[in-house]
Amino acid sequence: MDLATSSCSNDTCGQYIINPLADSIYTGDLGQDLISISPKQPLSPFLSAVIDSDDPLQNLPKQSKGIMGLARTQLSFPKQMNTQKFALCLPSSSPNSKGIIFIGDSAPQSLTQFTFSTPLITNPVSTSPVHTQAESSYEYYINVTSISVYGDPVHFDTSYLSIDKKGNGGTKISTMTPYTKLHNDILKPLVRNFAKKASDRKIRRVESVGPFRACFDKTTIRETREGLDVPFIMMKVDGSTFWGIYGRNLMVEVEENVVCLAFVDGGKVRKGASGVASVVIGGYTLEDIYLEFDLGSSKFSFGDSLFLRNETCSLYSTTSTSVSSF
Repeated sequence: MDLATSSCSNDTCGQYIINPLADSIYTGDLGQDLISISPKQPLSPFLSAVIDSDDPLQNLPKQSKGIMGLARTQLSFPKQMNTQKFALCLPSSSPNSKGIIFIGDSAPQSLTQFTFSTPLITNPVSTSPVHTQAESSYEYYINVTSISVYGDPVHFDTSYLSIDKKGNGGTKISTMTPYTKLHNDILKPLVRNFAKKASDRKIRRVESVGPFRACFDKTTIRETREGLDVPFIMMKVDGSTFWGIYGRNLMVEVEENVVCLAFVDGGKVRKGASGVASVVIGGYTLEDIYLEFDLGSSKFSFGDSLFLRNETCSLYSTTSTSVSSF
């Protein structure tokens, strides 16, 4: 759904189908459907890639029928809906949880009034597996300038947070990445700081459970409204805005009474590689948080966890008629 080819034959255009969760590319045909965002809106033509196979659905939830692209491409969902703004609220993994997408300015004020904003950054080097040399990245980057654990800075080479001439480095937002990935040289000091702060709270560390590096005995952690009471992690964005990550989006339960810091090792940049982000903010970190992408103003806005207000994304997916839920 993301990338179209320019070759056509017999009135049928070839189309690439990309599934990041399976790390695979497929070829199919360009098709046209009719789509409606809400019962009150008329059906509109919608172009998509079609293939007579279930292979492109590998690693997606069993009920999935396809992949909806939200990136900055010609066939993405926002582009075809002729909108410069959309917003997401990703559901948690709890049973029956629902996420939601808002098109244009349809999000309720109760979500938009408690947000922080930062510029969207364009990586001049394409991160797509299929691209021309002159193309820039279609993904969404923001300018994280530092990371701290419970107020204390994590010490690492901050040049990793800048995008170099090969497109490596920087921070991108990826709903297709299950857990936030950090460059190995960032993850190691962060885990060390987090484990020390956890120990100061008498939280008992246990053997790690892959792919996570720091795991703890859940029975030694107090529970609060926003999740487990662990040291929060703060990302400073664009030098003045702060993105706080608290227990609910920070700890994942992997075994009975065993929880782990939900960050994973992104490794190091291989020689000759390009377009490899140092920080990839993944889906678990984004759950039950309002995320707004304003492409017209090149601005990204985000709120605190809805759990802090005793709310979830599911609440809005059942009360609004101007949206479609996942």
